[in-house]
Amino acid sequence: MTSYISHTSVDCRNAYDLAEWWKPVLGYTDLPGDPNEPGHPECMIIDPESAHRVLFIEVSEEKPAKNRLHFDLRPRTGTRDEEVDRLLGRGAARVADHRGIHGPGSGWVVLADPEGNEFCVLRSDAELVEQNTRPAV
Repeated sequence: MTSYISHTSVDCRNAYDLAEWWKPVLGYTDLPGDPNEPGHPECMIIDPESAHRVLFIEVSEEKPAKNRLHFDLRPRTGTRDEEVDRLLGRGAARVADHRGIHGPGSGWVVLADPEGNEFCVLRSDAELVEQNTRPAV
């Protein structure tokens, strides 16, 4: 017997606002027939391609420290750096920049959503393919 992950839950102060922030970041939508609305204490969004769900749940506690679990995002199109710029423009905050940590073209950037939840932005699949097809110097 095994289990599977039904959805990923994120504790937050304002479920609706955070769900609305993450929807365009991930390309997710509200559940069909169950729209999220202001004031809802729980708001779920779904990936129309994979059906992965994220549930935002309001809690009274503040975020005390670094996340123990976080999202690693890989851009569907474009580059890591373009995605970092897009997310900073949407109100994300830069936490740490690890670009180039393992040489040119490597690394990731740690950002935080409007409630301070950290997440990483990795290189896109296209960037990884390009990196692996370059001749060794």
